[in-house]
Amino acid sequence: MIELKKQHRGWLYQAFFIVAVLGVGWLLTSTLLDNLARQGIITGFDFLDSSAGFGVIFSLIDYSESDSYGRVFFVGLLNTLLVAGLGIIFATLIGFVVGIARLSNNFLARNLASAYIGLFRNIPLLLHLFFWYFAVLRPLPSPRQSLNLFDAFFLNNRGLYTPRLLNNDNTAIWEQFLLISFMVAIASFALRFLRQRKANQPSTNNTIKSKSIQPKLWFLFILSCLLMLTLVGAPYGIETPQLSRFNFSGGIVVIPEFIALVLALSIYTAAYIAEIVRAGIESVAKGQKEAAQSLGLTPSQSLRYVVIPQALRLIIPPLTNQYLNLTKNSSLAAAIAYPDLVSVFAGTVLNQTGQAVEIIGITMLVYLSISLSISFIMSLYERTTRWSTR
Repeated sequence: MIELKKQHRGWLYQAFFIVAVLGVGWLLTSTLLDNLARQGIITGFDFLDSSAGFGVIFSLIDYSESDSYGRVFFVGLLNTLLVAGLGIIFATLIGFVVGIARLSNNFLARNLASAYIGLFRNIPLLLHLFFWYFAVLRPLPSPRQSLNLFDAFFLNNRGLYTPRLLNNDNTAIWEQFLLISFMVAIASFALRFLRQRKANQPSTNNTIKSKSIQPKLWFLFILSCLLMLTLVGAPYGIETPQLSRFNFSGGIVVIPEFIALVLALSIYTAAYIAEIVRAGIESVAKGQKEAAQSLGLTPSQSLRYVVIPQALRLIIPPLTNQYLNLTKNSSLAAAIAYPDLVSVFAGTVLNQTGQAVEIIGITMLVYLSISLSISFIMSLYERTTRWSTR
């Protein structure tokens, strides 16, 4: 009877809490709507169809000043996803290399890795961003004095200019060839997997030996590509940047704001990932490494096939946190005028329309969705690295 009363009391407290939360939410919402009505601001999302009237210096999709605010949203979203994606890739590569070097027996590699971590981890990210943008990229020479490589790549204070691939008459044939090659590779691995299952030889027990088929497939693929080049010709044409009166034309231009942002995010986050990798590797029992050596594995094979697969169980959860931090830190792009979602949508569009509630709400929802997507993907990958401990 006493336990039942305690349970009813607990339900009563929870009901009071829910009612209080709903009441506070209703009060805030009504106050907000009254203030907006008093200022003559009409709520809604009709503003997304209005013409933006301003340009964007960098866009992955076609955009002009006559396009709508909704188009601006997608421009900023894609720019944010591009920076976050490249930042995650580069930060992971740098972090793993530095983390492994941190445990190296080589005196120089070990101390350089320690210095990297100590230097870049203890400087605020915003200062990283300002350093790469104002101290490194902005002082570069003008287009006429550009730093060039092979007369095809040009670097100046307006960005990096690279050649661009253009479709030609052979592009469709090459696309069909690559599609057929991909299907053949999938079929080869599927047949091999079925044969192993039929012979009761799971591929997970022959990890190192199963790699022997890959060199043969790569050799056949490269040989086929050489024959295609000889018989059909190049799959694409190349458009190189050409210096005109004031700037380069043609090719692909990577603006300095984008370069600075990717460099700052990658180098800064890599310092944290390196420590995560180091801790994960050190968590693997010493006996595992000795067992790998006793089987005749080289240090690199031991690291690849024995140590890192076990260390990933501890690496992935904090690594996910760093990916989330990098994605959210990309909003600092507004400090150097890179046109990400915060800069062009929660910045310029908000200032022009005054639809603060809708724009901030959409922006928050987008970052929440991206973060949840990253967490979901990493949790799925984490499940593949789990193994039972009996």
